[in-house]
Amino acid sequence: MVQFRDVCKRFGEGPLVLDRITLAIAEGEFVSLIGPSGCGKSTLLRLVSALSPVTAGALSVAGTPPEQAREHLAFVFQEATLLPWLTAAGNVELPLRLRGMPAGERGARAAELLALVRLKAAATLYPRQLSGGMKMRVSIARALSREPRILLLDEPFGALDEITRNHLNEELLGWRGKAPFTALFVTHSVAEAVFLSNRIVVLAPAPGRIHAAVPVDFPYPRAAALREQSEYFAKVAEVSHLLQTAEEGGAA
Repeated sequence: MVQFRDVCKRFGEGPLVLDRITLAIAEGEFVSLIGPSGCGKSTLLRLVSALSPVTAGALSVAGTPPEQAREHLAFVFQEATLLPWLTAAGNVELPLRLRGMPAGERGARAAELLALVRLKAAATLYPRQLSGGMKMRVSIARALSREPRILLLDEPFGALDEITRNHLNEELLGWRGKAPFTALFVTHSVAEAVFLSNRIVVLAPAPGRIHAAVPVDFPYPRAAALREQSEYFAKVAEVSHLLQTAEEGGAA
């Protein structure tokens, strides 16, 4: 679904940000990117979404150049980025309105998605009336309204408290079960990456490069009880060690 081949990235005449990234992401995978600040995690998402061009190497998305794959993508940012003058339903409807969907059809679709993210009763509320977790649910519902084949998530739960984050992690996997997509997820939380992913890519900094790729073999669906299992703690410890060696510049 996404194929990086020796991809390098620099901004203008600045230093190299990403160095020879080679990575293949299969359809249906949930891949998390984790690494020290400044290692290029968010830049990788920007390349996939065609918000920034590749400097060298090759990148294909859904079998085409990124610029031709935008209809297959949706992006969820760390901030919910909701329009304050639109209700929750209006924000979910926005991509559908821009695509010319009739009002009745897009209203029904928005209602369906708000029910999926457990916000049916909040359809008429404005962003100022929503909690941080509710805003992020609306943002994800808006992204899912596009029926994306690939969902890019850039630390969407990073600003939330741990309890809310854990609940949203569980819900995200539930939504994925009902509306399947390939996920590329940026996070600073090892525990979150282990819970969500079937593969974790650890990046090393200066310039950003792949330090290790770790399979996570816990079966889906995953429930909160997974976080209490010894195998889960062992995988968190394994990835944490790799993250430390990446930051120190050591060998995996």
